Amino acid sequence: MNALELVGVTAGYGPYRALDEVSLSVPDGGIVALVGPNGAGKSTVARVCAGLVVPTEGRLLVGGDDLTGAAPWRIARAGLASVIEGRGVFARLSVAENLELSFGRWLGPSAAATALERTFDGFPMLAERRTQPAGTLSGGQQRLLSLAKVLGDSPRVVVADELSLGLSPAAVEDIYLQLRVLHAAGTALLVIEQQTDRVLGLADRAVVLDRGVVAFTGPPDGASPVVRRMLGATATPDSLAEPVSPA
Repeated sequence: MNALELVGVTAGYGPYRALDEVSLSVPDGGIVALVGPNGAGKSTVARVCAGLVVPTEGRLLVGGDDLTGAAPWRIARAGLASVIEGRGVFARLSVAENLELSFGRWLGPSAAATALERTFDGFPMLAERRTQPAGTLSGGQQRLLSLAKVLGDSPRVVVADELSLGLSPAAVEDIYLQLRVLHAAGTALLVIEQQTDRVLGLADRAVVLDRGVVAFTGPPDGASPVVRRMLGATATPDSLAEPVSPA
């Protein structure tokens, strides 16, 4: 069964069409890389999956259940965790408080406490800063915190959008290490990246978007030449049409 599936999804922002009949699937336990140039519509796919953008056509399925147009909380309850572009933390709360707030939404007090300690075991850097306000962490540390927040829910599938954007090589290495930890625990991944080399090395399948249309679906080693051919093409940047993610 597929953990996540988009079937013929068309979506946009007002008159701007960001996706045109996009279909892709993430098998249970699989890792799919979604790549393409700026303006390809990658972040719109992430927002459709999270329930932040409702398709005008097509369907969103999580674990086989049709959740097209469902509220974000219903999609999350179905087992899809989104780590969208941006840092996604509560700046004034401590690292521990950010995690407790996230885990407490779905878990009882004792289970949330267990999830918190398990997360600190897996993220020693966060454990060292558990009382530190999240807004004072570095960009890479905040991305790690955003990723750590999904672990307590034991999600069926994680959609990770541009986690490495603007980070140092060491921070990117930490991010990808934790993605591997998630996958080893049985979570399926849809990893959306503009930097193709690293994500294609992680994935077992790749999808290439070009101006809102699927240009390639297949093995990762077939995606790189497709992306290279696109890099000189003019595209409308996502930032012109898509809302900015909260810090």
